[in-house]
Amino acid sequence: MTVLVTGAAGFIGFHVSAALLRRGESVLGVDNLSDYYSVALKKARLKQLAGEKRFRFHRLDLAGKGKLETLLKKEKGVDRVIHLAAQPGVRYSIENPRAYVNSNLVAQLEVLEACRHLKALKHLVFASSSSVYGGNSKLPFAEGDPVDHPQSLYAATKKADELMSYCYAQLFRLPTTGLRFFTVYGPWGRPEMATWLFTEAIIKGKPIRLYNHGKMRRDFTYIDDVVNGVLACLDRPPADAGAAPPYRIYNLGNSRSEELTHFIAILERALGKRAKIENLPMQPGEVLATYADISAARRDFGFKPTTVIEQGLPRFTDWYRRYHKL
Repeated sequence: MTVLVTGAAGFIGFHVSAALLRRGESVLGVDNLSDYYSVALKKARLKQLAGEKRFRFHRLDLAGKGKLETLLKKEKGVDRVIHLAAQPGVRYSIENPRAYVNSNLVAQLEVLEACRHLKALKHLVFASSSSVYGGNSKLPFAEGDPVDHPQSLYAATKKADELMSYCYAQLFRLPTTGLRFFTVYGPWGRPEMATWLFTEAIIKGKPIRLYNHGKMRRDFTYIDDVVNGVLACLDRPPADAGAAPPYRIYNLGNSRSEELTHFIAILERALGKRAKIENLPMQPGEVLATYADISAARRDFGFKPTTVIEQGLPRFTDWYRRYHKL
């Protein structure tokens, strides 16, 4: 049987697809190759997967009405779905809100509609985000905490994805799990995220734009730990207990909240060069801290991250230098 991975050319989608192939799965990857960030990087990721006989790829806009459902009628054998495609980014959601409605809400609906017509479906796993916790001051964030006060449209769309998915799990008994990712980083990461931006700035001798004067904390989660969590979750679909829908939500984080200044210091050591800092005020849509309570994921599918930023950041900088031939 086959696992459908949406966003297969994206950061997490690429790594998840590669891990599925390594364990002998067949993977059907889809992605629209949007130009939100470098399409060349996305194609380079796909090139890493292209030699695998069990990997098939289709360029597809998930928001197109019925397009995914039509594809799955042709591509037989899909019994599990990992939906990672989305329009990411907090700040960009202020500049281009319509992109989030299309890529995060309409596309989520199309995935749900396609899944409810998959008779062999064993499990739908979809990406949510730690952003749904908004400005909550209680740390660490737990799945039962209120998520009704988003700080950005991006966060609002991810919360809406959770609500739509719950509804479909209730109505159509779709075994569904949402995963709230916490600041994922690592090799092949996204160019607009802090790890890449800070590394690039330090290497080029340009200032790092540090918002709120660096007084922010993030739960940085290494990509290999996230992939292990996604696959462990995929293998354990929620049971249909009758009254309650077969639906769950979990945090996937490192369960450590790191100061941005400490994060930069580790990059400086890995690169052998001091950073230039440009201190700026807090930006709209940002939150002061993220920190994941992962006890539920640990209990239910053995999620146990092992990579701290002192290990993960040098792995990223080594990859960055190889990728850019530095």
